[in-house]
Amino acid sequence: MKNKPDSEGIHAAGLSDPGRVRPNNQDNYLIDLANELFIVSDGMGGNQAGEIAARAVVTALPQILEQHLPQLKHAPRRVVELTLREVILEFSQRLRDETALQAGLKGMGATLAMVLFMDTKAYIAHMGDSRIYLFRDQQLRPLTEDHSVVAILIKHGDITPTEAAGHPARGQLSRYIGMTGETYPDVQTLNLEKGDRLLLCSDGLWGMLQEEKIGRFVERSQ
Repeated sequence: MKNKPDSEGIHAAGLSDPGRVRPNNQDNYLIDLANELFIVSDGMGGNQAGEIAARAVVTALPQILEQHLPQLKHAPRRVVELTLREVILEFSQRLRDETALQAGLKGMGATLAMVLFMDTKAYIAHMGDSRIYLFRDQQLRPLTEDHSVVAILIKHGDITPTEAAGHPARGQLSRYIGMTGETYPDVQTLNLEKGDRLLLCSDGLWGMLQEEKIGRFVERSQ
């Protein structure tokens, strides 16, 4: 996704592929240019449960958010951030409660990587290990930190990033949509500059390619 905070507006594109391992694709994404809202979600759970959870993130969550957008258009940054936190928490708890008693769906969940543009700001929210990157001044840098067991181990120095690739806890999330308890997303605000590009992706991309190579692809995109 490429953003220009001027009269040229926002240019966006999305792509998803099931790959060669799973029979179904648990990744979903939303491009909503009218509301300037963009989401990537990767499902978790057996059978089709993860796919259902990720689809709910990109369909039901935007409907809830849309109800709040009119009053957020001119709200202070802190109010927007707090509202996003509360809306996402409410949705996460609702998804958990509505699926708890359904056969095959108990315990399902999904990641969230979300960007909402307002004027020259991007409001960023995430849960799980789907990532959001900023490409600026020919450099790609992550804006989010993974909510995963291996990320915690790396942060505390228990394992190295190289060891994380083959660690038995790889793929285990410490925070995600639909989990038990009162778990909030991380929310932050980015002041945009002309020519900024934001990349939202699941681990199906960053888990397969090094960031340097991802950056080269983003740089060549138009």
